Amino acid sequence: MTTHSSTSSIGEISFNRLPDDSFTTLALVLGDQLNASHSWFKTVDKNRLIVLMEVREETDYAKHHIQKVVGFFAAMRNFAKALNSAGHKVCYISLDDPNNHQSVTKNLSALLQLLPNTQQVLLQQPDEYRVDHYLQAWAEQQSVEVHWYDSEHFLTQRSVLTDWFPGKENFLMESFYRRVRQQTGYLMENDKPVGGKWNFDKENRNKLADNQDVPSPLLFSHDVTDIVEMLEKANVETIGDIEPQRFIWPTSRLESRQLLEFFVESLLENFGRYQDAMHTEYWSLFHARLSFSLNTKMLSPREVVEKAIAFWQSNPSRVNMAQIEGFVRQIIGWREFVRAIYWHHVPSYLSTNFFNNKAALPSYYWTGKTKMQCMAKSIQQSLEFSYAHHIQRLMITGNFALLTSVNPDEVDAWYLGIYIDALQWVELPNTRSMSQFADGGILATKPYISSGSYINKMSNYCQNCHYDVNLRVGANACPFNSLYWHFIDTHHQQLSNNARMALILSQWTKRDKADKQELLKQARLYLNQINTL
Repeated sequence: MTTHSSTSSIGEISFNRLPDDSFTTLALVLGDQLNASHSWFKTVDKNRLIVLMEVREETDYAKHHIQKVVGFFAAMRNFAKALNSAGHKVCYISLDDPNNHQSVTKNLSALLQLLPNTQQVLLQQPDEYRVDHYLQAWAEQQSVEVHWYDSEHFLTQRSVLTDWFPGKENFLMESFYRRVRQQTGYLMENDKPVGGKWNFDKENRNKLADNQDVPSPLLFSHDVTDIVEMLEKANVETIGDIEPQRFIWPTSRLESRQLLEFFVESLLENFGRYQDAMHTEYWSLFHARLSFSLNTKMLSPREVVEKAIAFWQSNPSRVNMAQIEGFVRQIIGWREFVRAIYWHHVPSYLSTNFFNNKAALPSYYWTGKTKMQCMAKSIQQSLEFSYAHHIQRLMITGNFALLTSVNPDEVDAWYLGIYIDALQWVELPNTRSMSQFADGGILATKPYISSGSYINKMSNYCQNCHYDVNLRVGANACPFNSLYWHFIDTHHQQLSNNARMALILSQWTKRDKADKQELLKQARLYLNQINTL
């Protein structure tokens, strides 16, 4: 399903088109702060200039997917247009503006020079440590007043783990999730969870049934040729593919709400049931694909959850408790929790490497050209759509990177760049912690690794693959099988105190010595030819 839209000019105010110098307030809106419901925009202030900017500082800190850069710029431009239409004064600095200093803080300083009557600068708390750090440093050097505001998006504060669990350093998502449920009242009856249980995850782990109908995803069709040509002219280095005249992602609040409506009406009833499933023919399955809209703040977590709950309440025969709870947990549990973990542990979090992994990321992460069908499909999909769902990220590309000892810095950079919804606050805990276990257990209670059997259980990827998922050794043996046991052997001592790994470690210890040697030999063979698998 595809919808079409057209583009128009951004607005009237930029560096070289400042209407006068009467503004007393500058208000910065970052590319992931497109929250139309923010209190800043409740009233129009003729003395306030709202500033949005496209800068190389943000396009170049990672090698981003072309759709990610285009998506952010298109959404920012539409937000600026909406503010203009509502009567706000907006200065939009495009990437190709000749006066653009290509830095958020340098552009702010330049605007203060051009607008000498400015008395204060308003900033919203950034969600990334990197951005927070450079804005804090800039603010400390200013002679004008700088005021900080909440982004008014999340359900919890940055400091929530310290506030709720003082004195603790180990946190369970389940405890956090229950506290958020109690605080918000979502899926609660007084102080008890609706349905008698907090978590229905065990009912949401099904492989896609052969006779299951999968609706075509709702896709948009934007002509973003102007942004693509601007990026090419500026030599912005990107990865991935794009159809400039058929950009599929929502770039406005209206479209984001349309995508939300499509999800609850057409997908929610099967979301939880098949949220871990993977299939060669369906790249989005029953997933909402709302993370880009949420992470840019075109949608709020409250409206997403409340829309889903309202549909469930009105359609109990279509959406059961397991489906609605699984979705709500993703939004108010996991999403809020990973942000809390991020802010509790940065900046030290950025360099954790529990297993001391040093290998390079295999070349096919950038091309999808590998004989392993699960990897090929997941990577090719990522390059084509700038999207993969959480199990593809965790149990295919992430699993393989961990089994092959890839440096977590390289894994972080790839995940941060390739996905349209990737911002460091959400990417880092999910990648470095949940996927790579590089923090040694701050977030995940065990390494999320598997042999080919799990992939075969949850997908059809192993059908018609060059490798045989049922073989552990030999020329066509599934690489995941021997690499899995190689990982267990290599890190046996490091994981010996992990209770959740005890059974599998015991199985390896009791295994026949000759069998062990054969598996390890196979794994070493694959590791030595890693880029040709």
